[in-house]
Amino acid sequence: MKEGKVLIADDNRGILEAIRILLHSEFSYVKGITGPGQLITELGKERYDLVVLDMNFRAGMNTGNEGIHWLREVKNRFPDVEVVMITAYGDVELAVKALKEGAADFVLKPWENEKLVATLKAAYRQRKSNLEISGLKTREEMLKLEANRNKPFVAGNSMAIKAILQLVSKVAGTDANVLITGENGTGKEMVAREIHRLSVRNGELFVMVDLSAVPETLFESELFGHRKGAFTDAYEDRTGRIAMANKGTLFLDEIGNIPLNLQSKLLNVLQTRAITPVGAVNEMPVDVRLISATNKNLDEMIVRNLFRQDLLYRMNTIHIHLPPLRERTDDIPILADFFLDRHARKYQRAGIVIREDAMVKLKRHNWPGNIRELEHALEKAVILTERMEIRADDLYFGPTAGEETVPDTLEEMEQRMIGSALQKNGHNLSAAAAQLGITRQTLYNKLKKYGL
Repeated sequence: MKEGKVLIADDNRGILEAIRILLHSEFSYVKGITGPGQLITELGKERYDLVVLDMNFRAGMNTGNEGIHWLREVKNRFPDVEVVMITAYGDVELAVKALKEGAADFVLKPWENEKLVATLKAAYRQRKSNLEISGLKTREEMLKLEANRNKPFVAGNSMAIKAILQLVSKVAGTDANVLITGENGTGKEMVAREIHRLSVRNGELFVMVDLSAVPETLFESELFGHRKGAFTDAYEDRTGRIAMANKGTLFLDEIGNIPLNLQSKLLNVLQTRAITPVGAVNEMPVDVRLISATNKNLDEMIVRNLFRQDLLYRMNTIHIHLPPLRERTDDIPILADFFLDRHARKYQRAGIVIREDAMVKLKRHNWPGNIRELEHALEKAVILTERMEIRADDLYFGPTAGEETVPDTLEEMEQRMIGSALQKNGHNLSAAAAQLGITRQTLYNKLKKYGL
C-alpha cells in the first residue's frame, strides 16, 4: 500500500507537475504549490509527512536564501515534517547549509527519477521512525512513573477499609468500569491505582485526567487528541489521554465536572470503544479500563438535569464509596506511619518517629481534609521539627473539636475558614465557595494548595 503525504513547493509549473506525476504512484497523497507563502497555511490544513522545497523562487534570484528562510519556517512550526531541498548544481554549498538547518537531504537539478524517489522514501522512513521514537519516549516516561510501585497504595486496618480492599481485589481482575465516590482527600486516586496494580493491565499505563482542571474548550483535544491544523495553534499531532491509556487504565477524576454538552461524547467512546481525534476523519479503536471518581452526588445531579443517567450506568458497573477519615480512626496510626516513612525518605530524616502524645492528637482531630490533610500535617512536621521525634506541638492542622486557638498567619486563618465552610456545607464545594465569597475553581485551587 502507498504511504506518506508529500507537499511540493516550486515556482516552475513544469517541474512541479513532473515531480507530482512521478510521486503519485509512490505516495498516498501528493500536492504541489507554486508560492512558498502558501507553505505554512497548507501544512496547517493537511497532515503532510514530507515537503519537497525549491531553493529559489523569485525570477533572477539564485542565492538560495529564500529556500533557507522557508525551511526554517517549516521546521520551526512543524518540526516533525521532513524537508528535502531541490537545488541546481551550483547551489550545493547552500544545500549543505540547508542540511545544517534541519533539511533531511537535497536533490540536484536535473534529477534522476529513481534517486529522487529513493531520497524521499528514505526521508519518509526517517519521519516514521522519529514519530515511533517520540511515542515510545512518551510511554516510557509514563511507565517510569508507574515503576517501583509494587507496594499497595491503600493502607488501613479498620473494618471499613478491609471491606473496600476485599471488593477491590474482586473487581481488579475484571474489566468492569468502576465509580469511586467520597469526600475530597479520602484517597479515591489511591484506590484507583490499587485496582490498576492488581489488574492484568498493570504492565500498561495508568493515565489520570483531572477533569476539574480541563477547560471546556480543550476537553476534546485533551481526551481524544487532535490532528495538526485542526484549530489555531495546532501545529502538530497530539495524542489524547484516552489513546495513551490504550490497553491500560484511564482514571477520570472529578467526573462530575464534565459539562452536560460534553458528556455525550464520553458516552459514545464507552459505547463504541473508539475515539476520533479533533480534525481526523477515521475512528481509532481503543481498549481502556475506565475508573471514575467524584465527591458529588451524581444521582442528585441527574434529577437536576446536570448529569446523564445513561453515562452513569456505563461507568458505574461497580461502585466503591470511601468513608471519611473521621469514620475510620483505627486507620490513623497505619496511615501516619506510612506517610512518615514516605516523607522521612524524601527529606533525609530516616529514623524519625511519632511520639505517643502526637498520635493521640492525630486521633482526636476530625480531619475535614481527610487523608490528604493527614499527609500534609505529617510532611510539615517532618520538615519543621529539629528533633528525631514528632511531638504533639509539632503538628498543626487547625483546631480540634471544642478547641479555639488564634492562627499565627493569614494562610492558617484561610485554611481554618475553608475547613469550617466545608464542614458546615457537608463538603459541598459549590456551597462552601458561595459562603466564602469565592468561585468554586478558586476554592478547589486553595484545597490543593493547602493539601485539604
